[in-house]
Amino acid sequence: MVEKNRLPYSVWPIKSLNKLEVDAACYLNISLYEIMLRAGNAICNHISKYWPDAINWLFLCGHGNNGGDGYVAARIAKISGKKVTLISYSNEIKDLSREAQIAYNEWISIGGKIHEVDAKWPDKIDIIIDALLGTGINRVPNSAYSSLIKKANLHSAPILSVDIPSGLFASNGNVLGNAIYASHTLSFITLKPGQLIGKARDFIGELHYIDLGLSSFFLNKKAPILRFDSSCLSYWLKPRRPTSHKGDYGKLLFIGGNIGTAGAIFMAAEAALRTGAGLVKLLTYKENIAPIVGTRPEIMIDDIKNEYVLKESLLWADIIIIGPGLGNNNLAKDILNKVSLSKKPMIWDADALNFLSTTKDKCCNRIITPHSGEASRLLNCSLDEIEKDRLYTARCLSNQYGGIVVLKGAGTIIVEEGKIAIADVGNAGMASGGMGDILTGIIAALVGQQLTLFDAACAGCIVHGTAADELASNRGLRGILATDLFKILWKFINPDIKKI
Repeated sequence: MVEKNRLPYSVWPIKSLNKLEVDAACYLNISLYEIMLRAGNAICNHISKYWPDAINWLFLCGHGNNGGDGYVAARIAKISGKKVTLISYSNEIKDLSREAQIAYNEWISIGGKIHEVDAKWPDKIDIIIDALLGTGINRVPNSAYSSLIKKANLHSAPILSVDIPSGLFASNGNVLGNAIYASHTLSFITLKPGQLIGKARDFIGELHYIDLGLSSFFLNKKAPILRFDSSCLSYWLKPRRPTSHKGDYGKLLFIGGNIGTAGAIFMAAEAALRTGAGLVKLLTYKENIAPIVGTRPEIMIDDIKNEYVLKESLLWADIIIIGPGLGNNNLAKDILNKVSLSKKPMIWDADALNFLSTTKDKCCNRIITPHSGEASRLLNCSLDEIEKDRLYTARCLSNQYGGIVVLKGAGTIIVEEGKIAIADVGNAGMASGGMGDILTGIIAALVGQQLTLFDAACAGCIVHGTAADELASNRGLRGILATDLFKILWKFINPDIKKI
């Protein structure tokens, strides 16, 4: 069993899973029912570990293999002395999948009873096992399933969802009707995208994983989606050479900060310094210069309106970051047109993305970092369409605009042509102004430290989210400021040192 926070790094799309399970069974010379038996045992073992005092178990079983897992677990629980009630979507064996039919008969053979959807629930329930819909759902649950989902959510007992909370789409984390609010979710064989992105965090509870003994089959298979967390930081962030100097860690040019919005570009620039950038220069409006110099003298700063300064700064820079607080006036558009001609690594964020949505410029040397609202403008579609399938959205952005796409949100998605990653970090405390600007600066600093654009984007998202997770664990989710991350970023950009 791989515990929470030690989840695997491979995520497989749903369309691959049925074939993979069949191929794995053939490879290991076991039956599909043997895999179902292992799943049932895993369910019982998980409940015994996390709810050891649970005596009264309620199983909600559907007609697919998810329901079959439930029948197996119900039989094991009953044999072990638990008080088991099983409610099934269908009490007709002909409606079940082949493996689920075997599990059904095994349940009946020990005197197990099957109650219909509208049956009265026991007065005493210690744990609810959601084995209703599983990973195959692609439409709104019908009224029978929906009624069971609603009733389970209203009950005070904890809920363990088998593979994925019923009603949550395993392909993309979307919810079209009702879905189970799980206390724990126990994922089998592989992780699925819908457990990590979209609305997943509202429903998944604590995510756990067990490979059901199939891991050897997957050893030499490359998953199409990668999952990264804080344990990956040492892969990207190596110790510095003792003889290195500031020129080795990038000359970063930040452009933005209109009157009244200077904080955005200032936070991005300081975040780059805090993440180890060698040299940081900022072009902004004259009115912003004195306050920034007085607060952070390590930042070089000049007038954004000076054409000569802009030209020289673009030649000087190794990496160009543009957009936070830039505004949408003629000067901003003129600067963006000039920057768009650069072949140097670039990061476009905030107002730069609004400009990009009108030009539709495609570029391979650029990272774009849209949130959902910016993505909707970039793709000229509704916010609902974006949220319905964020994985598809990220792919569309990559196809249309090129380079690297960082689609921010719960389960941030990073895409480069041929590569997809999910940043499995972060929390709701990050829903505050300036967080995106901090992320932009972190990623920029990592580009300056010789990471590829894709690796810098992935590592930046992990550093950013992990720092926020530490703040939330110590202080709660409310009241976290973006600049609070500055105090602890050092812990996560130096994974080689012992933490104080």
